[in-house]
Amino acid sequence: MVEQVLHEGDDRPRSTAKIFGHPIHPMLVPFPIAFWIGALITDIIYSRTADVQWTNFSQWLLFGGLVFGALAAVAGITDYLGDRRVRSHAASAHGGINIVVFIIQIFNSFVHARDGWTSVVPTGLTLSIIAVLLLAVSGWLGGTLVYKQGVGTPR
Repeated sequence: MVEQVLHEGDDRPRSTAKIFGHPIHPMLVPFPIAFWIGALITDIIYSRTADVQWTNFSQWLLFGGLVFGALAAVAGITDYLGDRRVRSHAASAHGGINIVVFIIQIFNSFVHARDGWTSVVPTGLTLSIIAVLLLAVSGWLGGTLVYKQGVGTPR
């Protein structure tokens, strides 16, 4: 059934949030992913060096990820609500996991705002690891939406 949809092209779910015909959500999602992976890397470096500047990097990366994550979420929710064909099990799981990651990273930002070693080790580092692992699962589901269900792909 999915393969027929992809070959026929007429029943592909549409991306509702677009600019000049291009879906916005896939343009935004690389930013929070890169920022949050970067925050994990800087957390690891801080845990090995205890150089306070790495905690500053982590804080900035977490904040940037939250800003772009919020923008990506608005575009993703718009797509989800804009076309009923987008609302599959994979889309619901993808969105749900992303909401959990966003909440974890908000909490992680507060943890990173503390002073000294406890701003990262162990809680901040643990939250960063959990968030990145969940992002991998969410990314897999997002790929399913695009490559198997054809969400937002050209006709």
